[in-house]
Amino acid sequence: MANRTKSNSKRHASAASSHSKQAEKTGPQRTFSSRDALKALGPGLITGAADDDPSGIGTYSQAGAQFGYAIGWTMLLTFPLMAAIQEISARVGRVTGHGISGNVCRHYSNWLLNVVVTLLFIANTINIGADLGAMADASKLLIGGHSIVYVLLFGLISVGAQIFLDYKRYVAVLKWLTLSLFAYVAALAFAKVSWGDALAGILLPRLSWNLDYFTTIVAIFGTTISPYLFFWQASQEAEDQRVDKTKRPLIEKHYGARREFSRIRADTIIGMAFSNLIALSIIVTAAATLHVAGKTNIQSSAEAAEALRPIAGALAEMIFALGIVGTGLLAIPVLAGATAYAVGEGRRWPVGLARKPKEAAAFYAVLALSAGIGIALNFTPINPISALYWSAVVNGVLAVPVMVLLMLMARRHEVMGTFVVNKGALYWLGWLSTAAMMLSVIAMSIGFFVGKS
Repeated sequence: MANRTKSNSKRHASAASSHSKQAEKTGPQRTFSSRDALKALGPGLITGAADDDPSGIGTYSQAGAQFGYAIGWTMLLTFPLMAAIQEISARVGRVTGHGISGNVCRHYSNWLLNVVVTLLFIANTINIGADLGAMADASKLLIGGHSIVYVLLFGLISVGAQIFLDYKRYVAVLKWLTLSLFAYVAALAFAKVSWGDALAGILLPRLSWNLDYFTTIVAIFGTTISPYLFFWQASQEAEDQRVDKTKRPLIEKHYGARREFSRIRADTIIGMAFSNLIALSIIVTAAATLHVAGKTNIQSSAEAAEALRPIAGALAEMIFALGIVGTGLLAIPVLAGATAYAVGEGRRWPVGLARKPKEAAAFYAVLALSAGIGIALNFTPINPISALYWSAVVNGVLAVPVMVLLMLMARRHEVMGTFVVNKGALYWLGWLSTAAMMLSVIAMSIGFFVGKS
């Protein structure tokens, strides 16, 4: 034991010396640049930005068009809830070195794993199909042509980049794609926003006791707190450890845990704040243009872009449509990647975007299959809006058991060792998020049966 302690001390002293030498090389004159800031952000930023996918843009546009500024409070409410559950997901990945499926297959029954992974595969694949359709429609608005050509093009680009790009370069591309979401902040410049009403809508919830209002709230919750985001962020934390040889799962190597948890929290809060800022921008833009003009029924993100033209001008329409394409290129890899990680980790296959295709053939096959079926859905007579609705239903239903499982997993010593999450603000916010999602699903179910009667 004494020898091991002495060895650890030497290693830490050596690391400190190396760090000191590196500091001398760089010198005190070096300033912290925007590139450094972007480099420090990782899975949390990409996860948050991917949350605003084309189908989400359609949901937020419809919410703003139908209810105006009064629905803005949902973004303030969902921010701490989604930040908490995403941070817990990231902690599970960083502590254990495995994603959610990897931990389920090691600590829970196979039937539970199979149900969760099957539902995730279905929901993500439908979502990919709907997102590709929205991107194609947006491209058709911008430059004309046939939608199906764009579906194939975007689908192949998204899958090809994941398979053939170097992992670090690929992550850098995803980070830069997050900038495309600022298109929706820019779109605000073309809208005559009543900022007093907008602020009141954010800070002062005004509930309308009708079915349409609660259905919209459910849609916003289902779009904002989605299961694929939990799987993706946990798996990316595990993936970063496989890529970085200096890192080990915290359950094996406790050193630096506090620093890692601080990084995860900052990354997640910034990513989720960014996500909600963009979503709020979309709601406010739709409220200030479409709702004010009496256009309250927007069926898709591309339709929202088209509807802006006569109200806010052709440039606003173009900015909105470009944002749809950019965020789709960001979201589709996350959807397909989350599916591949879930299936691969559950089967204990070699997984990871850092691996070469021949090293993780089954993992990449699942990724390509999910994206391929999503592309194929656009060749069928299935209504994309209907498909998106059922995807939201599956996502909503799946989110509740996954969130319960995640919360139980995070407090289990066999999984998390000494890093259990079983008290404090993060723990209770995680359960509050789970309860809110459960109430959303119950409300959605009641609305569905009331609508049928």
